[in-house]
Amino acid sequence: MTSQERVLCSLEHKEPDRVPIHDSPWGTTVARWHREGLPENVSPAEYFGYEFVHVGGDLSLQLPQEVVDETEEYTIVRNADGALVKNWKHKTSTPELLDFLLKDRRTWEEYKHRLQMNDSRINWEAVRRTYENARRKGKFVVMGGAIGYDRMAMVIGPTNLLMAIVEDPEWVREVFETSVQLFIDIADELLSKGIDFDAAFPCDDLGYRSGTFFSPRAYKELLFPAHKRLCDFFHARGKKVILHSCGNVNALVPYFIEAGFDCLQPLEVKAGMDLIRLKKEYGDVLAFMGGIDVRAMAHPDPKVIEEEIRTKFEVAKKGGGYIYHSDHSVPDNVSFEQYKRVIELVHKYGKY
Repeated sequence: MTSQERVLCSLEHKEPDRVPIHDSPWGTTVARWHREGLPENVSPAEYFGYEFVHVGGDLSLQLPQEVVDETEEYTIVRNADGALVKNWKHKTSTPELLDFLLKDRRTWEEYKHRLQMNDSRINWEAVRRTYENARRKGKFVVMGGAIGYDRMAMVIGPTNLLMAIVEDPEWVREVFETSVQLFIDIADELLSKGIDFDAAFPCDDLGYRSGTFFSPRAYKELLFPAHKRLCDFFHARGKKVILHSCGNVNALVPYFIEAGFDCLQPLEVKAGMDLIRLKKEYGDVLAFMGGIDVRAMAHPDPKVIEEEIRTKFEVAKKGGGYIYHSDHSVPDNVSFEQYKRVIELVHKYGKY
């Protein structure tokens, strides 16, 4: 089967020839693997046969960017959303959020027009090259990008946005709707110009280690309508929708199903996301991608990762509906040899 056929088969809760494979190693992880034997000009995607290829557009406010400070260790940048962020040069981490241009309804009203669709949001040359190359190789093509809370927390600030959920929920609903509408508009433009991707893969991180950032009730009232509209849009065009949502989002899974998401990723083990339980409870209506503990990958005893993959695959792959992925992204404490073993085990236990 091609990657496109294999992934679609799994998302339709049918058994393909084997479990599809995709993953997301850190940049520092890739650098380590190159030092340890990954051929110099070969990406992990090429070497390990990852099955997804991403296309998309610019979801930012498209403001001018500037470097505010730079040292040997970090850079501080005013980014295209007007946010001041600190990025480390020699390690992989989320940016440190220092300040925001948009902080409240007043500044939102001033800048929200910058989240409208325009011709400059899609780099057509790059997108067409990526898409045509992926199609030649039979890959599964997704349109990716951040939406909803995940996207707008980086624009307005997590604290500001969480406070607004309590103090100004109508504004928050508008913020979420605007974000999702831009994602839909970019998708519509891509499809109208022949970039016929297979699925949408929006990112909306809604959990941390112990639970969700805000209550299920707030999700249902403020974000669920935008999520449902997004799913309805893609389903009307015959496209699947895979939701990336980090952390412990157990409380939201029934709402994700109601909204229409076809698959949930990445199922962070350390945050309490249990692939086996989720499969047993929701596997007839929701597919799953991920749930393989990266801590087991880095464990010095190779039996640990084999047991992790064997026991989870036994349950998760039955009847289709499962795609291999780490339970978030592969950190740089996983060696090249250890990761090669991971993929060998995925092939071994992922056969139907």
